[in-house]
Amino acid sequence: MDYKIKGYEPAAVFHYFEEISAIARGSGNEKAISDYLAAFAKEHGLEYEVDEVYNVVIRKTGSSGCETLEPVMLQGHTDMVCEKNHDVVHNFETEGIDIIQEGGFVRANGTTLGADNGIAVAYMLTILADNSLVHPPLECVFTVQEETGLTGAALLDKTKLRAKTMINLDSEEEGVATVSCAGGLRAELSCPVSEEACGTTALHIALRGLMGGHSGAEIHLQRGNANKIMARILYLLSKEVPYQLVSLHGGNKDNAIPRECDAWIALENETVLARAKEWLSEKAEQLREEFCPMEAEFDVNIISEEAPASAVTGEQTKKIVRMLFLAPDGVQKKDMLHDGFVVSSLNLGVVRLEDGVFRAVFAPRSSVQPLQEEIKEQLALLGETFGCTIRYRAEYPGWQYAAYSKIRDVFCDMYRKLFHGELKVDAIHAGLECGLFAGAIEGLDAIAVGPTLRGCHTPDETMDLQSCANVWNLLIAVLEELTKPNRRIIYTIVENE
Repeated sequence: MDYKIKGYEPAAVFHYFEEISAIARGSGNEKAISDYLAAFAKEHGLEYEVDEVYNVVIRKTGSSGCETLEPVMLQGHTDMVCEKNHDVVHNFETEGIDIIQEGGFVRANGTTLGADNGIAVAYMLTILADNSLVHPPLECVFTVQEETGLTGAALLDKTKLRAKTMINLDSEEEGVATVSCAGGLRAELSCPVSEEACGTTALHIALRGLMGGHSGAEIHLQRGNANKIMARILYLLSKEVPYQLVSLHGGNKDNAIPRECDAWIALENETVLARAKEWLSEKAEQLREEFCPMEAEFDVNIISEEAPASAVTGEQTKKIVRMLFLAPDGVQKKDMLHDGFVVSSLNLGVVRLEDGVFRAVFAPRSSVQPLQEEIKEQLALLGETFGCTIRYRAEYPGWQYAAYSKIRDVFCDMYRKLFHGELKVDAIHAGLECGLFAGAIEGLDAIAVGPTLRGCHTPDETMDLQSCANVWNLLIAVLEELTKPNRRIIYTIVENE
């Protein structure tokens, strides 16, 4: 393979990252990466298991003299968020990622990079392949469908795991260890729509250039949500001129703040069309001023279209537009006693009006379960008010902070030794799989770490190569430290009779 990432160590980590990046591995499409991991385990003579949803567990014995120590779990997910710029042609079902190195950073060519969480996979493969490293017995757990609701971690048979110490590699800031996270779910409102004859003209409204971002890690930054901005435009336009919705397409992933949204509307005649275009032009300028300079690339495109034969009825158009206008989105509650930490939020990530059905998909998150239940009630009432049914799925628990953690202490000690500074210990509003493992494995001691990634869940995603090297050095130092007499815990292997 002609590797593109050069000039940074450990080279093996980046080689494995490029190898898995060449494999299509969007959420729900993980068989190929699962097959790759199974082949890797066979090649290196390692014990492995693959389950029916393509989770993979690979085990490695401890290094010489460490075979009877307590095993440590390393964990990350194989799937990635598949987002691309509207003008990029890329088939995520069959094509890998086109990687570009720019100085000390790596990005993809107009798509998400998949460093979230491909770098975790690369770290684990490098450790599994390198017999010179000193470490306890390892259970490397590669889960699937994390980005669509932590499904793989939920379905994994965790009774087969022996480790009581877990290092999750899905954190996204070097120098910060995650020790708690919010729970979440997906909520989908939907209703059938009917059509009727429509006017003789049509418009396409296209929102472009928003930054987007991770709906957990970046929801507090108040970035523009293309679906909510479109809802504002459509609602206010309805007070100026009559129109009917033809189609609506906004966002692609419920856990990504939508960057783009497209609406097609039918209007009665050329006179109404001219009034609509004039109003939209004025509104577009107002919105650009509102969102700049933070959203410097934001733009509203107004394109004349050929009128369709039919469109959604006027009454149903009114219901859809009003519901989206009233739909909650963004930060709902902060903890002002702890630096404004986000307690509850939700993201209106996907809207669709196509094939006779309207859908709106939300990703609520909360570290306080009663507040999460209130958001569910709010969405249910919204759907009931406007004639939509609601379906909840992919609900996962939060991960509670532990007052004492041996693995946290070791990471803090080794970070201080390597980098002469203090490792920041933090909670995040995004979801991590640690909560599912902690709920199933009594006494699990867990931590999450990772290199600095920026723009996750967007085509602006980048990975800091030096940061990857720093986190690698910290990780292998921690694993070696866990083999030392003052850190180790010995367990007894009991043979089945």
